[in-house]
Amino acid sequence: MKKILIIVGIILFVVIIIVAGKYIYTNIGKPTATINNQSFLLYIARTQKEKQIGLSKFENLPENYGMLFPFDRAALHSFWMKDMKFPIDIIFIKDRTIVTMHKNIPNPSAENTSLPLYMPSLPANLVLEINAGLSEKYNFQEGDTVVIKNLKDL
Repeated sequence: MKKILIIVGIILFVVIIIVAGKYIYTNIGKPTATINNQSFLLYIARTQKEKQIGLSKFENLPENYGMLFPFDRAALHSFWMKDMKFPIDIIFIKDRTIVTMHKNIPNPSAENTSLPLYMPSLPANLVLEINAGLSEKYNFQEGDTVVIKNLKDL
């Protein structure tokens, strides 16, 4: 009986190592944003077309993921929820500091609904979209530092 428990323990340990290793290996070098020790793997919207589509191409977003919209210069960039299928938080960032957050923005309930625009109170050069409620869950505040890693040309 002792030998069986030892063998099962070893097999379980090996499986855990393999799964953890695969997760770490597949995410090495991927772009991340970290706020208050909470990290998000990033999809990047670099082109104008990618910025127009944004997260609307997804049915949902894993909790530890976000989409980053980098801009050449800080400005009052506006966002809307056209074709979005789930609610989000929009975080406007200037030079690695949160300047404005719009929390728990609902997805449109009807196709022909007039869509509000969401803008920062101060110019921003980065915008991070994450699942609705995570800004509150992790207590993000205006003035918090955002650390971006593994993002080329930014």
